[in-house]
Amino acid sequence: MKLLYGVQGTGNGHIARARIMAAALAKRSDVEVDFVFTGREPDKYFDMDVFGDYRTFTGLSFITKSGRVDRWQTIKEANISQFLKDVKRFDASGYDLLVNDFEPVTAWAAKRQHIPSISISHQAAFSYDVPKSGDTIIDRLLMKKFAPTDLQLGVHWFHFNQPIIPPFVADKPLSVPGKGHVLVYLPFEDVSDVQQMLEPLSDQQFQCFHPDISEIKDTGHIQWNPTSKQHFQRALQHCNGVIANGGFELSSEALQLGKKLLIKPLHGQFEQLSNVLTLNKLDLCHTLFQLDTDIVEEWLEAVDIEAIQFPDNPDVLIDWLKKGDLQDTQSLCNSLWKEVRYGDKTQERLLSLAF
Repeated sequence: MKLLYGVQGTGNGHIARARIMAAALAKRSDVEVDFVFTGREPDKYFDMDVFGDYRTFTGLSFITKSGRVDRWQTIKEANISQFLKDVKRFDASGYDLLVNDFEPVTAWAAKRQHIPSISISHQAAFSYDVPKSGDTIIDRLLMKKFAPTDLQLGVHWFHFNQPIIPPFVADKPLSVPGKGHVLVYLPFEDVSDVQQMLEPLSDQQFQCFHPDISEIKDTGHIQWNPTSKQHFQRALQHCNGVIANGGFELSSEALQLGKKLLIKPLHGQFEQLSNVLTLNKLDLCHTLFQLDTDIVEEWLEAVDIEAIQFPDNPDVLIDWLKKGDLQDTQSLCNSLWKEVRYGDKTQERLLSLAF
C-alpha cells in the first residue's frame, strides 16, 4: 500500500501527531508513505528526520498578531495563485490513499485526481456533534472546504458517540517528581508581553519556549528557549504545570502526563475556544483569556489534575487503513477507546455531563 500523507505545518501539533504515525510506519514493510507539509517556510521546520524525503509547499495558513487570528491579514497574505498552481501541478497518481491532517494542497490535488482520501485530525472531529464554542458560518465553511476529503475521522479526548478516535501520545508519566518549573508555550503572543506577565512571579521558575527566540537566555527566574522537540519534551516531562494556547496536541500530552493546564485560547479560532470548553466541562484546565499575572499566580496554587492514559501505538489505525474498509469506523473506534483510561473524577464528570 502506498500512502500520501498531508500535514498542516502551521502549528507544531499537527507535526507532532504525524511524527508518531511516521515512526510506526517506518517499522513496517507493507506500507510506503510520502509526507507533504505546508503552512510555514521550509527553513522553519525542525526535527524532521523521521519523515524522510518529505516535500513542502506554501499552502495556506493563518496570520496571528498579539494572541489572535488576524482575518484580514490572513486573507491579504494568502498566496492563492501559488496555491492553485501547486494543486494543479501536484501528481497524486500512484497513491492508494491520501491521509490528511488539515492540509489543503494534497486534499485538493487528491480531489481533482479522484484519489481516495480520509481526514484524520482534530479538525475533523468538529464535523460531528461535539462541544463547540464561537463557531460561525465562516468557520463551518472553512472546516468543510479548507482541506476536503472523502471521509472524516476525528481525534478528540472523548468519542461523543461519533466517528472519533483518541489521540496517540508516546510519552508516559515519570515515577519521579517534577523539577518545580512551569512550562510556558505561547507562540502567538509577543515575547515581551509574556515576560511582563511572568516577571512579578519571582518565586516560580518558568521555562518558556517561543519561535522568536534563537538561543537560550536566562532572565532571573525565567528561561527563554528556542523551539526544540527534544528540549521541549524534557521540560514537559519534568514540569509541574503548563501554560499554553488551546492547541490540541500539547494539551493531550499534558493530560497524559498529569500536568495541570492554564490555557489561553487563540482569539478568533473557534477550535481552541472549543477545546477550552471541553476541558473546562471536565475540570481539566483553568482559562486565561488575557495575559494576567494575578490569574497565573492563582493557578500556581491549584491542585494537579488526574492523568488520562491514551494509546501510544497507531498500528491498529494503520492496519485499519490498509484493510481498506474505511466506512467501518465503529470497529476501529471501539478498539482504540478500550485503551483509554480516565481518572475517577474525570469518569464521573463524563457520566454526569452525558456526552
